[in-house]
Amino acid sequence: MRLTVIGTGYLGAVHAACMAEIGHDVLGVDVDAAKIADLSAGRPPFYEPGFEDLLARSLASGRLRFTTDLREAAAHGEVHFICVGTPQQAGSQAADLRYVDAVVDGLAPHLSAPCLVVGKSTVPVGTTVRLTSRIARLAPPGVRAEVAWNPEFLREGFAVDDTLRPDRIVTGVTSTEADETLRRVYAPMLAADTPYIRTDPNTAELVKVAANSFLATKISFINAMAEVCDAAEADVVTLADALGHDTRIGRQFLNAGLGFGGGCLPKDIRAFAARAQELGAGPAVAFLDQVDEINQRQRSRTVLLARRMLGGDLTDARVTVLGATFKPNSDDVRDSPALAVAAELHRQGAQVRVHDPEGAAKASLAHPELWCGEDLLTACQGAELVLHLTEWSHYREVDPDKLARVVRTPRLIDGRNALPHDEWRAAGWTVKALGRPAPSREERRSAAPAVEALRAVIASPATGPEAAAVPATTLPAGPVRGT
Repeated sequence: MRLTVIGTGYLGAVHAACMAEIGHDVLGVDVDAAKIADLSAGRPPFYEPGFEDLLARSLASGRLRFTTDLREAAAHGEVHFICVGTPQQAGSQAADLRYVDAVVDGLAPHLSAPCLVVGKSTVPVGTTVRLTSRIARLAPPGVRAEVAWNPEFLREGFAVDDTLRPDRIVTGVTSTEADETLRRVYAPMLAADTPYIRTDPNTAELVKVAANSFLATKISFINAMAEVCDAAEADVVTLADALGHDTRIGRQFLNAGLGFGGGCLPKDIRAFAARAQELGAGPAVAFLDQVDEINQRQRSRTVLLARRMLGGDLTDARVTVLGATFKPNSDDVRDSPALAVAAELHRQGAQVRVHDPEGAAKASLAHPELWCGEDLLTACQGAELVLHLTEWSHYREVDPDKLARVVRTPRLIDGRNALPHDEWRAAGWTVKALGRPAPSREERRSAAPAVEALRAVIASPATGPEAAAVPATTLPAGPVRGT
Protein backbone atom coordinates (compact mmCIF):
# COMPACT_ATOMS: atom_id res chain seq x y z
CA MET A 1 0.00 0.00 0.00
CA ARG A 2 1.00 3.65 -0.39
CA LEU A 3 1.40 5.13 3.09
CA THR A 4 2.47 8.51 4.39
CA VAL A 5 3.80 9.02 7.88
CA ILE A 6 3.51 12.66 8.92
CA GLY A 7 5.86 13.60 11.73
CA THR A 8 9.25 11.86 11.72
CA GLY A 9 10.25 12.14 15.33
CA TYR A 10 10.78 9.06 17.45
CA LEU A 11 7.37 7.49 16.74
CA GLY A 12 7.04 8.51 13.10
CA ALA A 13 10.53 7.64 11.88
CA VAL A 14 10.37 4.16 13.43
CA HIS A 15 6.85 3.57 12.10
CA ALA A 16 7.80 4.71 8.59
CA ALA A 17 10.87 2.46 8.41
CA CYS A 18 8.98 -0.52 9.82
CA MET A 19 6.10 -0.10 7.37
CA ALA A 20 8.62 -0.07 4.52
CA GLU A 21 10.29 -3.15 6.02
CA ILE A 22 7.05 -5.14 5.73
CA GLY A 23 6.56 -4.13 2.11
CA HIS A 24 4.64 -0.85 1.91
CA ASP A 25 5.60 2.17 -0.21
CA VAL A 26 6.18 4.82 2.45
CA LEU A 27 6.68 8.58 2.33
CA GLY A 28 7.83 10.24 5.57
CA VAL A 29 6.93 13.90 6.02
CA ASP A 30 8.20 16.58 8.38
CA VAL A 31 8.51 20.37 8.48
CA ASP A 32 12.08 20.06 9.80
CA ALA A 33 14.21 20.11 6.64
CA ALA A 34 17.40 19.21 8.52
CA LYS A 35 15.77 16.12 10.01
CA ILE A 36 14.46 15.08 6.60
CA ALA A 37 17.95 15.48 5.13
CA ASP A 38 19.45 13.32 7.89
CA LEU A 39 16.84 10.59 7.51
CA SER A 40 17.17 10.61 3.72
CA ALA A 41 20.92 10.09 4.16
CA GLY A 42 20.37 7.24 6.61
CA ARG A 43 21.40 9.27 9.67
CA PRO A 44 18.99 8.69 12.58
CA PRO A 45 18.22 11.88 14.55
CA PHE A 46 18.00 9.83 17.76
CA TYR A 47 19.47 6.68 19.28
CA GLU A 48 17.32 3.55 19.16
CA PRO A 49 18.78 0.04 19.06
CA GLY A 50 18.35 -1.54 15.62
CA PHE A 51 16.89 1.56 13.97
CA GLU A 52 19.94 2.68 11.99
CA ASP A 53 20.22 -0.68 10.21
CA LEU A 54 16.47 -0.76 9.60
CA LEU A 55 16.54 2.74 8.13
CA ALA A 56 19.40 1.83 5.80
CA ARG A 57 17.59 -1.29 4.56
CA SER A 58 14.34 0.56 3.97
CA LEU A 59 16.04 3.37 2.03
CA ALA A 60 18.05 0.90 -0.04
CA SER A 61 14.89 -1.03 -0.92
CA GLY A 62 13.39 2.07 -2.52
CA ARG A 63 10.25 1.66 -0.42
CA LEU A 64 11.06 4.57 1.90
CA ARG A 65 11.75 8.21 1.15
CA PHE A 66 11.21 11.53 2.89
CA THR A 67 9.88 14.99 2.04
CA THR A 68 8.80 18.27 3.59
CA ASP A 69 5.93 18.72 1.11
CA LEU A 70 2.40 17.94 2.35
CA ARG A 71 1.08 18.42 -1.18
CA GLU A 72 3.30 15.54 -2.28
CA ALA A 73 2.09 13.50 0.70
CA ALA A 74 -1.57 14.10 -0.19
CA ALA A 75 -0.98 12.81 -3.71
CA HIS A 76 0.99 9.76 -2.51
CA GLY A 77 -0.98 8.23 0.31
CA GLU A 78 -3.91 5.84 0.48
CA VAL A 79 -3.40 5.96 4.24
CA HIS A 80 -1.96 8.94 6.12
CA PHE A 81 -0.55 8.28 9.61
CA ILE A 82 -0.38 11.25 12.00
CA CYS A 83 2.66 10.78 14.27
CA VAL A 84 3.38 14.29 15.57
CA GLY A 85 3.97 15.19 19.20
CA THR A 86 1.27 16.17 21.69
CA PRO A 87 3.24 17.93 24.46
CA GLN A 88 1.78 19.42 27.60
CA GLN A 89 0.34 22.89 27.13
CA ALA A 90 2.25 25.74 28.72
CA GLY A 91 0.48 26.74 31.91
CA SER A 92 -1.90 23.77 31.79
CA GLN A 93 -1.95 20.02 32.26
CA ALA A 94 -3.88 19.52 29.01
CA ALA A 95 -2.35 18.16 25.81
CA ASP A 96 -1.28 20.65 23.17
CA LEU A 97 -2.87 19.53 19.88
CA ARG A 98 -1.57 22.33 17.67
CA TYR A 99 0.72 19.96 15.73
CA VAL A 100 -2.07 17.44 15.11
CA ASP A 101 -4.33 20.25 13.91
CA ALA A 102 -1.55 21.64 11.71
CA VAL A 103 -1.21 18.27 9.95
CA VAL A 104 -4.92 18.19 9.16
CA ASP A 105 -4.96 21.84 8.09
CA GLY A 106 -1.96 21.32 5.78
CA LEU A 107 -3.02 17.97 4.33
CA ALA A 108 -6.79 18.23 3.83
CA PRO A 109 -6.90 20.98 1.15
CA HIS A 110 -4.56 18.95 -1.10
CA LEU A 111 -6.48 15.66 -0.97
CA SER A 112 -7.76 14.53 -4.35
CA ALA A 113 -8.93 10.96 -3.73
CA PRO A 114 -10.63 8.97 -0.96
CA CYS A 115 -8.21 8.11 1.84
CA LEU A 116 -7.93 7.08 5.46
CA VAL A 117 -6.30 9.43 7.98
CA VAL A 118 -5.03 7.43 10.96
CA GLY A 119 -3.89 9.03 14.19
CA LYS A 120 -1.16 7.33 16.18
CA SER A 121 -0.29 10.23 18.50
CA THR A 122 -1.50 10.13 22.10
CA VAL A 123 -4.52 12.44 22.25
CA PRO A 124 -7.45 13.31 24.51
CA VAL A 125 -10.60 11.25 24.00
CA GLY A 126 -12.85 12.88 21.41
CA THR A 127 -10.04 13.95 19.07
CA THR A 128 -11.12 11.67 16.20
CA VAL A 129 -14.61 13.13 16.22
CA ARG A 130 -13.25 16.67 16.20
CA LEU A 131 -10.76 15.98 13.39
CA THR A 132 -13.45 14.31 11.27
CA SER A 133 -15.40 17.56 11.20
CA ARG A 134 -12.24 19.56 10.56
CA ILE A 135 -11.20 17.47 7.55
CA ALA A 136 -14.72 17.47 6.10
CA ARG A 137 -14.67 21.27 6.23
CA LEU A 138 -11.20 21.68 4.69
CA ALA A 139 -11.07 18.91 2.05
CA PRO A 140 -12.12 19.69 -1.53
CA PRO A 141 -15.79 19.02 -2.34
CA GLY A 142 -16.48 15.38 -3.10
CA VAL A 143 -13.27 14.05 -1.51
CA ARG A 144 -14.02 11.65 1.35
CA ALA A 145 -11.37 11.31 4.04
CA GLU A 146 -12.26 9.07 6.97
CA VAL A 147 -10.46 9.41 10.32
CA ALA A 148 -9.48 6.45 12.52
CA TRP A 149 -7.28 6.08 15.58
CA ASN A 150 -4.56 3.45 15.99
CA PRO A 151 -2.61 4.17 19.20
CA GLU A 152 1.06 3.23 19.49
CA PHE A 153 2.48 1.23 22.39
CA LEU A 154 6.20 1.67 21.81
CA ARG A 155 8.82 1.34 24.51
CA GLU A 156 11.90 3.43 23.89
CA GLY A 157 14.80 1.03 23.55
CA PHE A 158 12.50 -1.62 22.03
CA ALA A 159 10.59 0.45 19.47
CA VAL A 160 11.59 -1.50 16.35
CA ASP A 161 10.59 -4.84 17.84
CA ASP A 162 7.40 -3.35 19.33
CA THR A 163 6.38 -2.10 15.87
CA LEU A 164 7.25 -5.23 13.91
CA ARG A 165 6.07 -7.66 16.60
CA PRO A 166 3.47 -5.76 18.66
CA ASP A 167 1.69 -7.40 21.58
CA ARG A 168 -1.63 -6.05 20.25
CA ILE A 169 -3.06 -3.80 17.55
CA VAL A 170 -5.92 -1.51 18.52
CA THR A 171 -7.97 0.30 15.86
CA GLY A 172 -10.76 2.79 16.46
CA VAL A 173 -12.83 2.91 13.28
CA THR A 174 -16.32 3.93 12.19
CA SER A 175 -16.67 1.78 9.06
CA THR A 176 -15.94 -1.70 7.77
CA GLU A 177 -13.94 -0.14 4.95
CA ALA A 178 -11.56 1.55 7.39
CA ASP A 179 -11.21 -1.67 9.36
CA GLU A 180 -10.35 -3.64 6.22
CA THR A 181 -7.79 -1.02 5.19
CA LEU A 182 -5.97 -1.24 8.51
CA ARG A 183 -6.04 -5.03 8.38
CA ARG A 184 -4.25 -4.76 5.03
CA VAL A 185 -1.67 -2.37 6.52
CA TYR A 186 -0.90 -4.78 9.35
CA ALA A 187 -1.37 -8.03 7.41
CA PRO A 188 2.07 -9.50 8.31
CA MET A 189 1.44 -8.89 12.01
CA LEU A 190 -2.03 -10.44 11.83
CA ALA A 191 -0.59 -13.44 10.00
CA ALA A 192 1.66 -13.93 13.04
CA ASP A 193 -1.46 -14.09 15.28
CA THR A 194 -1.04 -10.64 16.84
CA PRO A 195 -4.24 -9.84 18.76
CA TYR A 196 -6.33 -7.33 16.79
CA ILE A 197 -8.88 -5.25 18.68
CA ARG A 198 -11.40 -3.30 16.61
CA THR A 199 -13.31 -0.71 18.57
CA ASP A 200 -14.75 2.79 18.31
CA PRO A 201 -12.39 5.80 18.12
CA ASN A 202 -13.17 7.04 21.64
CA THR A 203 -12.20 3.71 23.18
CA ALA A 204 -9.06 3.48 21.05
CA GLU A 205 -7.97 6.92 22.20
CA LEU A 206 -8.57 5.95 25.83
CA VAL A 207 -6.61 2.69 25.58
CA LYS A 208 -3.23 4.43 25.34
CA VAL A 209 -3.76 6.95 28.15
CA ALA A 210 -5.35 4.28 30.35
CA ALA A 211 -2.38 1.96 29.78
CA ASN A 212 0.13 4.69 30.62
CA SER A 213 -1.87 5.70 33.68
CA PHE A 214 -1.92 2.13 34.96
CA LEU A 215 1.84 1.72 34.50
CA ALA A 216 2.51 5.06 36.18
CA THR A 217 0.27 4.06 39.08
CA LYS A 218 2.10 0.78 39.55
CA ILE A 219 5.49 2.53 39.59
CA SER A 220 4.32 5.17 42.05
CA PHE A 221 2.70 2.51 44.25
CA ILE A 222 5.98 0.68 44.78
CA ASN A 223 7.78 3.98 45.33
CA ALA A 224 5.21 4.87 47.99
CA MET A 225 5.97 1.48 49.56
CA ALA A 226 9.68 2.37 49.45
CA GLU A 227 8.94 5.45 51.53
CA VAL A 228 7.05 3.30 54.05
CA CYS A 229 9.93 0.81 54.05
CA ASP A 230 12.37 3.60 54.89
CA ALA A 231 10.20 4.57 57.86
CA ALA A 232 9.80 0.96 59.00
CA GLU A 233 13.38 -0.21 58.25
CA ALA A 234 12.04 -2.79 55.79
CA ASP A 235 13.28 -3.83 52.33
CA VAL A 236 11.21 -2.72 49.33
CA VAL A 237 12.97 -5.09 46.91
CA THR A 238 12.00 -8.15 48.93
CA LEU A 239 8.53 -6.68 49.31
CA ALA A 240 8.23 -6.26 45.52
CA ASP A 241 9.48 -9.80 44.91
CA ALA A 242 6.84 -11.18 47.28
CA LEU A 243 4.08 -9.10 45.66
CA GLY A 244 5.22 -10.12 42.20
CA HIS A 245 4.58 -13.80 42.84
CA ASP A 246 0.87 -12.96 43.04
CA THR A 247 -0.31 -13.51 39.45
CA ARG A 248 -2.95 -10.82 39.93
CA ILE A 249 -0.16 -8.28 40.51
CA GLY A 250 2.96 -9.43 38.64
CA ARG A 251 6.55 -8.27 39.13
CA GLN A 252 6.93 -5.93 36.14
CA PHE A 253 7.02 -2.20 36.93
CA LEU A 254 7.48 -2.89 40.65
CA ASN A 255 11.07 -1.64 40.70
CA ALA A 256 11.32 1.02 43.37
CA GLY A 257 13.65 3.91 42.73
CA LEU A 258 13.84 7.33 41.17
CA GLY A 259 10.57 7.00 39.29
CA PHE A 260 9.41 7.55 35.72
CA GLY A 261 10.05 10.36 33.27
CA GLY A 262 10.38 10.83 29.53
CA GLY A 263 8.14 12.37 26.93
CA CYS A 264 5.10 10.14 27.53
CA LEU A 265 4.05 8.99 31.00
CA PRO A 266 4.27 12.29 32.91
CA LYS A 267 2.46 14.45 30.35
CA ASP A 268 0.00 11.69 29.40
CA ILE A 269 -1.35 11.15 32.91
CA ARG A 270 -1.71 14.92 33.36
CA ALA A 271 -3.52 15.29 30.04
CA PHE A 272 -5.79 12.37 30.92
CA ALA A 273 -6.73 13.98 34.22
CA ALA A 274 -7.35 17.32 32.49
CA ARG A 275 -9.60 15.75 29.85
CA ALA A 276 -11.52 13.77 32.45
CA GLN A 277 -12.13 17.03 34.29
CA GLU A 278 -13.51 18.58 31.09
CA LEU A 279 -15.85 15.61 30.68
CA GLY A 280 -17.12 15.90 34.25
CA ALA A 281 -15.33 12.71 35.32
CA GLY A 282 -12.44 14.37 37.14
CA PRO A 283 -13.05 12.66 40.52
CA ALA A 284 -12.71 9.23 38.86
CA VAL A 285 -9.04 9.85 38.05
CA ALA A 286 -8.16 12.23 40.89
CA PHE A 287 -5.71 9.59 42.15
CA LEU A 288 -3.46 10.41 39.18
CA ASP A 289 -2.52 13.68 40.85
CA GLN A 290 -1.11 11.67 43.74
CA VAL A 291 0.63 9.27 41.35
CA ASP A 292 2.34 12.28 39.79
CA GLU A 293 3.21 13.79 43.18
CA ILE A 294 4.73 10.55 44.50
CA ASN A 295 6.82 10.28 41.35
CA GLN A 296 8.14 13.83 41.67
CA ARG A 297 8.87 13.33 45.37
CA GLN A 298 11.31 10.50 44.59
CA ARG A 299 13.59 13.07 43.01
CA SER A 300 13.62 15.33 46.05
CA ARG A 301 14.08 12.34 48.36
CA THR A 302 17.15 11.30 46.36
CA VAL A 303 18.64 14.79 46.66
CA LEU A 304 17.96 14.75 50.41
CA LEU A 305 19.69 11.37 50.74
CA ALA A 306 22.70 12.72 48.86
CA ARG A 307 22.91 15.73 51.15
CA ARG A 308 22.73 13.51 54.22
CA MET A 309 25.49 11.23 52.93
CA LEU A 310 27.68 14.31 52.45
CA GLY A 311 27.22 15.55 55.97
CA GLY A 312 24.30 17.91 55.34
CA ASP A 313 26.06 20.32 52.97
CA LEU A 314 26.44 20.04 49.19
CA THR A 315 28.58 23.14 48.77
CA ASP A 316 31.55 22.31 46.50
CA ALA A 317 30.95 18.57 46.93
CA ARG A 318 32.30 16.49 44.03
CA VAL A 319 29.33 14.43 42.84
CA THR A 320 29.03 12.08 39.86
CA VAL A 321 25.68 11.09 38.38
CA LEU A 322 25.60 7.87 36.36
CA GLY A 323 22.92 8.31 33.73
CA ALA A 324 21.35 11.28 31.96
CA THR A 325 18.58 9.71 29.89
CA PHE A 326 15.17 8.99 31.38
CA LYS A 327 15.69 5.27 30.69
CA PRO A 328 18.43 3.04 29.26
CA ASN A 329 18.87 2.22 25.55
CA SER A 330 17.82 5.72 24.53
CA ASP A 331 19.34 9.18 24.18
CA ASP A 332 16.07 10.83 25.27
CA VAL A 333 16.57 13.28 28.14
CA ARG A 334 13.04 14.75 28.18
CA ASP A 335 11.83 15.04 31.77
CA SER A 336 14.71 12.79 32.85
CA PRO A 337 14.62 12.08 36.61
CA ALA A 338 18.41 11.60 36.55
CA LEU A 339 19.02 15.01 34.99
CA ALA A 340 16.50 16.64 37.31
CA VAL A 341 18.42 15.32 40.34
CA ALA A 342 21.76 16.34 38.82
CA ALA A 343 20.50 19.88 38.17
CA GLU A 344 19.14 20.19 41.70
CA LEU A 345 22.42 18.98 43.21
CA HIS A 346 24.19 21.64 41.16
CA ARG A 347 21.69 24.28 42.28
CA GLN A 348 22.46 23.41 45.89
CA GLY A 349 26.19 23.98 45.35
CA ALA A 350 27.62 20.62 44.30
CA GLN A 351 30.18 20.22 41.52
CA VAL A 352 28.30 17.73 39.34
CA ARG A 353 29.61 15.48 36.60
CA VAL A 354 27.14 13.44 34.55
CA HIS A 355 28.03 10.30 32.61
CA ASP A 356 25.84 8.65 29.99
CA PRO A 357 26.86 6.28 27.17
CA GLU A 358 24.39 7.75 24.65
CA GLY A 359 22.71 10.85 26.07
CA ALA A 360 25.65 13.05 27.13
CA ALA A 361 25.40 15.42 24.15
CA LYS A 362 21.67 16.02 24.57
CA ALA A 363 22.12 16.38 28.33
CA SER A 364 24.73 19.11 27.74
CA LEU A 365 22.29 20.99 25.52
CA ALA A 366 19.49 20.68 28.06
CA HIS A 367 21.73 21.59 31.05
CA PRO A 368 24.84 23.48 29.91
CA GLU A 369 25.68 24.18 33.54
CA LEU A 370 26.52 20.49 34.05
CA TRP A 371 29.67 18.64 32.95
CA CYS A 372 28.44 15.76 30.78
CA GLY A 373 30.63 13.13 29.16
CA GLU A 374 30.93 9.57 27.90
CA ASP A 375 34.09 8.48 29.72
CA LEU A 376 33.16 6.83 33.01
CA LEU A 377 36.53 7.04 34.77
CA THR A 378 36.92 10.72 33.92
CA ALA A 379 33.43 11.42 35.22
CA CYS A 380 34.14 9.67 38.51
CA GLN A 381 37.62 11.00 39.27
CA GLY A 382 37.74 12.56 42.70
CA ALA A 383 34.02 12.03 43.40
CA GLU A 384 32.87 12.15 46.99
CA LEU A 385 29.54 10.57 46.06
CA VAL A 386 28.35 8.57 43.04
CA LEU A 387 24.64 8.35 42.20
CA HIS A 388 23.39 5.58 39.89
CA LEU A 389 20.24 7.09 38.36
CA THR A 390 19.69 5.43 34.95
CA GLU A 391 19.91 1.65 34.81
CA TRP A 392 22.15 1.19 31.80
CA SER A 393 23.65 -2.32 31.64
CA HIS A 394 27.06 -0.59 31.48
CA TYR A 395 26.77 0.29 35.16
CA ARG A 396 25.92 -3.24 36.26
CA GLU A 397 29.14 -4.33 34.57
CA VAL A 398 31.35 -1.77 36.35
CA ASP A 399 34.11 -3.20 38.55
CA PRO A 400 33.48 -1.56 41.95
CA ASP A 401 37.06 -2.28 43.05
CA LYS A 402 38.49 -0.38 40.11
CA LEU A 403 36.05 2.49 40.51
CA ALA A 404 36.85 2.75 44.21
CA ARG A 405 40.42 3.67 43.28
CA VAL A 406 39.21 6.52 41.07
CA VAL A 407 36.83 8.28 43.47
CA ARG A 408 37.87 10.23 46.53
CA THR A 409 35.36 8.55 48.81
CA PRO A 410 33.54 5.31 47.85
CA ARG A 411 29.95 6.28 48.53
CA LEU A 412 27.08 5.20 46.28
CA ILE A 413 23.38 5.95 46.02
CA ASP A 414 21.70 3.33 43.87
CA GLY A 415 18.69 5.29 42.68
CA ARG A 416 17.39 2.34 40.67
CA ASN A 417 18.01 -0.55 43.09
CA ALA A 418 19.68 -2.31 40.16
CA LEU A 419 23.32 -2.80 41.24
CA PRO A 420 24.68 -5.78 43.22
CA HIS A 421 24.96 -4.02 46.59
CA ASP A 422 26.83 -6.87 48.28
CA GLU A 423 29.60 -6.71 45.67
CA TRP A 424 29.94 -2.95 46.03
CA ARG A 425 30.00 -3.13 49.82
CA ALA A 426 32.59 -5.90 49.68
CA ALA A 427 34.71 -3.53 47.59
CA GLY A 428 34.55 -0.93 50.36
CA TRP A 429 31.61 1.20 49.21
CA THR A 430 28.99 2.70 51.46
CA VAL A 431 25.77 1.93 49.57
CA LYS A 432 22.34 3.43 50.17
CA ALA A 433 19.08 3.31 48.23
CA LEU A 434 15.51 4.42 48.74
CA GLY A 435 13.45 1.74 50.47
CA ARG A 436 16.45 -0.40 51.45
CA PRO A 437 17.59 -0.84 55.05
CA ALA A 438 21.12 -0.09 56.20
CA PRO A 439 23.41 -3.16 56.24
CA SER A 440 23.37 -5.22 59.41
CA ARG A 441 26.25 -5.23 61.88
CA GLU A 442 27.35 -8.61 60.48
CA GLU A 443 27.40 -7.23 56.92
CA ARG A 444 29.42 -4.22 58.04
CA ARG A 445 31.88 -6.49 59.85
CA SER A 446 32.37 -8.68 56.75
CA ALA A 447 33.08 -5.60 54.62
CA ALA A 448 35.56 -4.10 57.11
CA PRO A 449 38.74 -5.65 55.59
CA ALA A 450 37.92 -4.25 52.16
CA VAL A 451 37.20 -0.83 53.64
CA GLU A 452 40.52 -0.76 55.52
CA ALA A 453 42.42 -1.89 52.43
CA LEU A 454 40.76 0.83 50.37
CA ARG A 455 41.61 3.49 52.95
CA ALA A 456 45.24 2.42 52.74
CA VAL A 457 45.17 2.74 48.93
CA ILE A 458 43.63 6.21 49.08
CA ALA A 459 46.14 7.32 51.72
CA SER A 460 49.17 6.16 49.69
CA PRO A 461 50.44 7.34 46.27
CA ALA A 462 48.76 5.58 43.36
CA THR A 463 50.72 2.74 41.80
CA GLY A 464 50.12 0.26 39.02
CA PRO A 465 48.05 0.66 35.87
CA GLU A 466 45.51 2.97 37.51
CA ALA A 467 48.15 5.52 38.45
CA ALA A 468 48.33 7.20 35.05
CA ALA A 469 44.57 7.34 34.74
CA VAL A 470 44.08 8.86 38.19
CA PRO A 471 46.77 11.45 38.93
CA ALA A 472 46.84 12.56 42.52
CA THR A 473 46.42 16.17 41.42
CA THR A 474 42.87 15.43 40.24
CA LEU A 475 41.70 14.59 43.74
CA PRO A 476 40.16 17.45 45.69
CA ALA A 477 42.02 18.67 48.73
CA GLY A 478 40.51 19.02 52.14
CA PRO A 479 38.69 16.72 54.53
CA VAL A 480 36.37 13.96 53.37
CA ARG A 481 32.83 15.05 54.12
CA GLY A 482 29.92 12.97 55.31
CA THR A 483 29.73 9.74 57.22
